[in-house]
Amino acid sequence: MPKVTVAVPVYNVEKYLEKCAGSILSQTERDLELLFIDDGSTDGSGALCDKLCERDPRVRVIHQENRGLGGARNTGIENTRGQWIIFPDSDDWLEPETVERALKAAEDTEADMAVFAFRSVEENGNTLAEFHEALPGNVPLDPKKQKDLLIIAPSACNKLYKTELFKRTGVRYPPKVWYEDLRTTTKLLPGCSSVVYIDYVGYNYFQRSGSIMNNVNLSRNREIIDAFEDVLSWYREHGLFEEYRKELMHLAVSHVYLTASVRVLRQDRRHPLIGEFYQYVKREFPDYQEDIYLDRFTRNQRIALKLLERRMISLLHLIFKLKG
Repeated sequence: MPKVTVAVPVYNVEKYLEKCAGSILSQTERDLELLFIDDGSTDGSGALCDKLCERDPRVRVIHQENRGLGGARNTGIENTRGQWIIFPDSDDWLEPETVERALKAAEDTEADMAVFAFRSVEENGNTLAEFHEALPGNVPLDPKKQKDLLIIAPSACNKLYKTELFKRTGVRYPPKVWYEDLRTTTKLLPGCSSVVYIDYVGYNYFQRSGSIMNNVNLSRNREIIDAFEDVLSWYREHGLFEEYRKELMHLAVSHVYLTASVRVLRQDRRHPLIGEFYQYVKREFPDYQEDIYLDRFTRNQRIALKLLERRMISLLHLIFKLKG
């Protein structure tokens, strides 16, 4: 049985799939399997998965009807053979030592989850940004004591999970929705006995035009409110809301008020969702301006937040337009 399952949801990514697969099969950690979940692809992705399976005995393929990214990840969880699981997206790629470094850190600290840094890359290959967490590295972190673990980037892709964590918590990814990572990572973290962070850029996130960040279907951005309602309901149901209220408040400011507002106003500065995001955060967290984690924002984020607070939407829109 392999130690690690690399579960890759696949949907119409024929152009990018071989690069992703190559980065996985060339990992310095050899005790792994690559599990493709072909999620109802309509291009040649499914056939390419089968070809890659024929080339390397470490590759398995599951073909299924379309269940969305979350549903495909759940299929990976249900069919994993590894003690650990990682979920790269099929158009992204790993650095060669990512699995080995994450696995060693997790085993050395007896963690249920290992988190590593990542970078976003645009279509011409240029690095847009690197994302590092403000956490101590290579030491076990208890979510009950190190509560700022909750405010790390919720992306599923830059984390190695103990498979048993999903079985123990019962947490799964919601199918066919946006912001499935936010809905899931925030629920997994309180269930971890410990988490370890390694300050190593191990993941390359390819930001292509069809990503949520660049999607022109602005109305679907309202799903961030649905996602946050899901998260808050879960924390209240499990009696954890007050314990993590400050962290949940920061997540609301960061993801609902700031990030979602900017995503929409870049396309349409008069869109009603901008006001709806503000009203939602103000209603759920009337004291949101007392967010103790505001210093975690970058300088540009703090400027954008200040302009949002002053309702200087047109100026913020102009800034983004001028910067391209």
